[in-house]
Amino acid sequence: MPTLDQLTAFVAAAETGSFSAASRQLNKAQSAISTAINNLEIETNLELFDRSVRKPKLTPDGQSLLNYANAVLQSSREFSAHASSLIGQEETRLCLAVEQSIPIQTILPALSEFEERFPFIEVELLDPGAHDVASLVRTDRADIGLMLEQEEYPEGYHFRSMGHYRVLPVCGKNHPLVTEQPVSLPMLRHHRQLVVRGRERGGSGHETQSISPKFWLSESPFIVLSLLCAGIGWAFLPETVVQEKVDNGELVVLDLDYLGADIRQGLDLVWSQQRALGEAGTWLLTRLLNLEVDPKKN
Repeated sequence: MPTLDQLTAFVAAAETGSFSAASRQLNKAQSAISTAINNLEIETNLELFDRSVRKPKLTPDGQSLLNYANAVLQSSREFSAHASSLIGQEETRLCLAVEQSIPIQTILPALSEFEERFPFIEVELLDPGAHDVASLVRTDRADIGLMLEQEEYPEGYHFRSMGHYRVLPVCGKNHPLVTEQPVSLPMLRHHRQLVVRGRERGGSGHETQSISPKFWLSESPFIVLSLLCAGIGWAFLPETVVQEKVDNGELVVLDLDYLGADIRQGLDLVWSQQRALGEAGTWLLTRLLNLEVDPKKN
C-alpha cells in the first residue's frame, strides 16, 4: 500500500519538475525523495518517471496517477484539519494578509473587536502585492487573506466575495491624455500603461490586463501611484488608492469613450481548506465574512 510520504514525494517531483526541487520544497534530502518514488514504483509495479532525459519526466502512467495521488493527499489534509478543529484549541498567533490595494479601514471594526476579545493573541499583518495573498495562504504563511478577486482559484482554497470597489483610469495632471478627452482605445494604446501585477505570474490575473504594448509592471499600486504623479504613464487603479490624489488635483480621471459603465473590482476573503483555524481565527473569519463593503463608499 503506497504511503502518504511516497505520494507526497511523487506529487512534489511532478509539480516542481525535478527530484532536487521536490527535496527543497519538502525540506528533505534528495536521496529520500528518490527512495520514496522508487518504492512507490515498486508498490504500483509501474514506471512513473522517465529518467532517460535530463530532468525526470512523468510517464503516461505517472500522469494518469497524479490526479489520484493529489486526491488522496487532499483527503488526508482535510481529515487532519477536521480532527484539529474538533480539539477547539485557541491559537497563540494569527497572520492576516491584506492586499496593498485594499485600505485597512475596510476591516478596522473587525480588528478592534478582535483585540478586545482576544487580547493575548499575537497578530501579524502582511501587505503583499497583487496575486500574492493567495500564495501566502497556500503556503501557510498567512491564515486568512483579503484580496482583489481572481477569475479562478486553485484547489485547496475557500473564498467568499465581500463586495466590490470601483476601478478608475487615471493619469498625472500634465499627461498628454488629459487634453485628449474623451479618450479612445487607440489613444490609450499609444501611451505607456502601468500595470499592477504580483510576483507570481502564473494563472489568470485579477488586475486589468495591459492594453498598451508599452507597459511597466509593479507589484505595488503605491509605486504606480508615484509614477503617475511624476507624469509617467496611465493606469487602472482602485478608487480607494487614487481618491486623495484625484481630490487634490495631482491625478485626473480619464473619460473613456468606449466604456459605458463603471469598472468594478471584486473583493474576496480567502482561507485554506487544508488547515483548520483555531478559536480566534474562526471568530475573525466569521466576523470578516459578515462585513459588507459598500461600493458607493469605496
